[in-house]
Amino acid sequence: MERSKEIARWTEYLVSERDGAALYDAMAAREADEKVSEVFRRLAVVERKHARRWARKLEEAGAPVPPEWRSGRTRLLIWLIRRFGVSPMLPTVMSLEQAGSADYGRHVDSRDLVKDEQSHHRVLRQIARSSSGGLEGSTVAKIEGRHRTAGGNALRAAVLGWNDGLVSNLSLVMAVAGANLPASTILITGLAGLVAGAGSMALGEWLSVQSSRELYERQIAMEEAEIAEAPEEEAEELALIYEARGMSEADAKALADRIMEDPDQALDALTREELGIDPDSLGGSAWTAAVASFVLFALGALIPVIPYFFLEGKAALVASAGLSAVGLFAIGAAITLFTGRSVLFSGGRQLLFGLVAAALTFGIGRLLGVSIAG
Repeated sequence: MERSKEIARWTEYLVSERDGAALYDAMAAREADEKVSEVFRRLAVVERKHARRWARKLEEAGAPVPPEWRSGRTRLLIWLIRRFGVSPMLPTVMSLEQAGSADYGRHVDSRDLVKDEQSHHRVLRQIARSSSGGLEGSTVAKIEGRHRTAGGNALRAAVLGWNDGLVSNLSLVMAVAGANLPASTILITGLAGLVAGAGSMALGEWLSVQSSRELYERQIAMEEAEIAEAPEEEAEELALIYEARGMSEADAKALADRIMEDPDQALDALTREELGIDPDSLGGSAWTAAVASFVLFALGALIPVIPYFFLEGKAALVASAGLSAVGLFAIGAAITLFTGRSVLFSGGRQLLFGLVAAALTFGIGRLLGVSIAG
């Protein structure tokens, strides 16, 4: 029974690798950039090498080797590639490579192929950075400069952190106000929500960034070991990445060989190019992220609480809603930095959603307050 499962798995792998080779052949034929087309052809060669491995496994087990045929999904993908080009299909092919890598990693007899599948995924990711499916230009700097945004991620985090604090604490304050509790109680509740929410956000951000840093450190250590154990394979992979970025095969190989002469430079290059990790920052400081998250959330959460320091009753409620409305519109306007939509549209949409959430929690608070009082 166990043997039959192994044979079925090997057969599935064989068909999958044949399909992969056929896809890369179709992509090579359709790709206008000859350099990128050659990369696809070389990827097809690797897929066929994998297929031959599973065919030998089947032969050694005395099982029949299925004839060449394409699955329905592969035939459809090939038709789409021929009809619409390579670029629209790259995400799908990348997901197939990623799935293949995960499946190979589950079995001892296929784990050594995981690196090839991951390498294919990274090469496709490099190619996908061009909107046309090919890579125009021959320098890495030109490609990277096209996708770099000045402080974009930090600004986005600031806006979203502020928004989370404002919306969540506004809803909390409105819920307590709806229950018709004293202003002092609302103020204490709002401040408690501010501290609890900001602390939770900071802890979550710290864990997220620190976990990423530890993962990156482990990946870099593994890459360092691979450079020491198989420098030729690492050089070939680095050359393939540079080819995918538009360099000629000869130039890519020469650059890769020159980089591999210095182990430190090789580790730095492979960490950046193969793993996509900046070894200097490792994703940033966990403590900086935590503090920034705490402060930004707290600033947003403070807005609906401020009126309750000075006012009571209906006046405090109206002032809190009005001040929060201004903050919500401002956040929506800031979001247009990323979306390009009009300030009125984004600001108005954010204002509407925030006030609807506040109205719902106010209504719930009012119902609960009446129920408890009754």
